[in-house]
Amino acid sequence: MDWNSLKAAALGCKKCRLCETRNTVVFGEGNPSARVMFIGEGPGKTEDETGRPFVGRAGELLTRIIENGMGLARKDVYIANIVKCRPTVEQKGFKDRPPDPEETSACSPYLIRQIQLIAPEAIVTLGNPSTRFLLQTSTGITKMRGIWSHYNGIPVMPTYHPSYVLRNGGEKSPLRRDVWDDIKKVLEKLNLPIPG
Repeated sequence: MDWNSLKAAALGCKKCRLCETRNTVVFGEGNPSARVMFIGEGPGKTEDETGRPFVGRAGELLTRIIENGMGLARKDVYIANIVKCRPTVEQKGFKDRPPDPEETSACSPYLIRQIQLIAPEAIVTLGNPSTRFLLQTSTGITKMRGIWSHYNGIPVMPTYHPSYVLRNGGEKSPLRRDVWDDIKKVLEKLNLPIPG
């Protein structure tokens, strides 16, 4: 399936119950030939309203990581999630939650095909759900972060989800140093300069 067919299939998807409560399918955003791909778990409220991934508070932090920390433009990378529709507690639309196994199983083929088509040189997984899914592990992010793994031959750097950083001290969180250390490893892997 080529990019346009994949996107059309995702936009019309009704494979799981998330389609019943979504406003928008959040396919992904960025350069389909990106050298680096960021993968989160699923859209939140703002993403569901706009159809764009990582545009809420966590998205603002991710954008700063990409632009200030990596010296790249957001449009130069590709940002996606395991599931393309917003998972909420009891499907009520008030509180976000990680996707459940049935939702992940139904939706993940879109992400897997995106990875195949983009063929990034590195993937950054953001948080537990995307790290566990891509690396097929039950180990938590605190043990996995900062250590290179591989998905189908592509180097994968797990790091904390921006929303986790925000919930644990925000801009002053010591977790920011950990994320920065992880991002530096990605820059080194891609032979890109580390911004001062």
